[in-house]
This record gives sequence, C-alpha cells and structure tokens, in this order.
Amino acid sequence: MAEPESPPRTDSSPWNWLLLVPIVVPLLTFLYNYDEPRLGGFPLFYWLQFAFILLGVGTTSLVYQMTKKRGRP
Repeated sequence: MAEPESPPRTDSSPWNWLLLVPIVVPLLTFLYNYDEPRLGGFPLFYWLQFAFILLGVGTTSLVYQMTKKRGRP
C-alpha cells in the first residue's frame, strides 16, 4: 500500500533572506582592516569578530521567531 504524500515544504519565507546578513557582513574586510580603535586593549579586528557572532545569533533568532509555525497542525 502506498503511503500518502506529505504536503510540499513551504520554506520560502522572505525572512530567510535576512540569513545572508551574517554571511556577507564578515566578508566586507574594509570594516575591520584597522588597528584602532582598541577596546580593552584588543584591536578592532578581535572585538569586531565577537560583534559578528552576536549579529549572527540575533539574526538567526529573529528569523526563527518570524518563521516558526504558530500553534499545532
């Protein structure tokens, strides 16, 4: 006996485009190709890497909250 087909996935939310932000922003080297300013003695490059992590976590959390299914099917 054949199993019933499941409905096609609908992962095409426009919110998913925001996930490109934490991928593209760290590739823009002109943002952190400097030694100054220093924060706690660390050059810009190092503490900006932590900011990129926070950007990625924040963006992923936002996209998840905006695209998760409300209620149960």
